[in-house]
Amino acid sequence: MTTDAPPPPEVSGDLFRTLLGTFATGVTVLTTWDAGDQPVGMTVSAVSAVSLDPPLLSVGVNRAARAFTALGQSSGFVLNILAARWESLSRHFAAACPEPFAPVPWERCPYGPVLLDGTLGHILCRTHQSVPAGDHTLFIGYVEGGRVAPGRPLIHFRGTYTTSEDS
Repeated sequence: MTTDAPPPPEVSGDLFRTLLGTFATGVTVLTTWDAGDQPVGMTVSAVSAVSLDPPLLSVGVNRAARAFTALGQSSGFVLNILAARWESLSRHFAAACPEPFAPVPWERCPYGPVLLDGTLGHILCRTHQSVPAGDHTLFIGYVEGGRVAPGRPLIHFRGTYTTSEDS
């Protein structure tokens, strides 16, 4: 079937950000190790479930991100789910800090440093696949374990941080 309808207009980057900003997301810090066995971390909100069987999730990472190379070279990663009180931690890992782990208590696990203080949980993933998508790469992780703790989540909505209590 053919149509004579004109193509849809191009969506600007600003409009795209605004549209996606209306979708509230949880906030995580993705952690892994670089080739020099140093911990690497970055704030990530582009996380999505992919499959229950097998248990897969995807994380969208900009190829210009500091952690991109390390993530591509590592065998896995950890998603540290931030509690409502950790906006400062999210901002810390979103900034270009020379030693991002210096002020943060963490311990080593098989795929990355796990932040101890204040996280709602950790999701341990083995890298299953990576898929280039525009200026990002989707890293699909096979979930191998994790833990959860009580508390309220940190949420990103319309370009700002909020909590479930603010809703």
